[in-house]
Amino acid sequence: MEREITTNIMNSLKTIDLNSSENMNIDQGERGVSIAAGSYLFFKGIKNLYRHPVLGLLEAATGGFLLYRGATGVCPVYKKLGRDTTDPEAINITERITVNVSRQAAYDFWRNLSNLPKFMTHLKSVDEEGTRSHWVANTPGNLVALSWNAEITREEDGNYIGWQSVEGSMIDNAGRVQFTDSLNGTGTEIQVDINYFPPAGSVGRGLTTLFNGVFEKMIREDIQNFKEYAEREDFKTFAGLGE
Repeated sequence: MEREITTNIMNSLKTIDLNSSENMNIDQGERGVSIAAGSYLFFKGIKNLYRHPVLGLLEAATGGFLLYRGATGVCPVYKKLGRDTTDPEAINITERITVNVSRQAAYDFWRNLSNLPKFMTHLKSVDEEGTRSHWVANTPGNLVALSWNAEITREEDGNYIGWQSVEGSMIDNAGRVQFTDSLNGTGTEIQVDINYFPPAGSVGRGLTTLFNGVFEKMIREDIQNFKEYAEREDFKTFAGLGE
């Protein structure tokens, strides 16, 4: 009996199609893991049915669920949670700082995008030409050669800078920086919002893992670093505050 069930399951596994479909909400890597784990649990459960009926039935049911999940690429639990691993999720970063410099000086420094790598360690360079710019990132361990082109989408002198990556870039990136006078009137509050939308597929999932880990931490720390940088002599010289 066990041999017959095992043979039928093995024959069914050979016919599983891992190609994408419209209803899929788990990626191929996760499907493969589900099939492997489901096969193990299902066979183990079948063998335990006579010695430990309750445990064997539980294992077989769990294995069957995982096999269904891997075979169809559809996870009912993910569907209820609104989760989909076939496309990487966007990464959203929001930071707010207050610096002891004038709003216009802070704006002018940020608007010259080539200044950003001076205090942002995750950026290797930003080359600007008009409203367009080319960004090159320093990724942890230089594991990924990451660069993209962007353009200024909106700017208000002394108040606001908004940008977005151009079509065909390695990643979709958008951000904005808002400058307002601090409550005590002696400094500037800066709010930075940055969004990354990695491409679909394995490359995108790899970038998502990178962004959600060390790289995201680098970006957050870099934004906070501007507060310290604004007290340095080279910034004061830029702002015309040097002696």
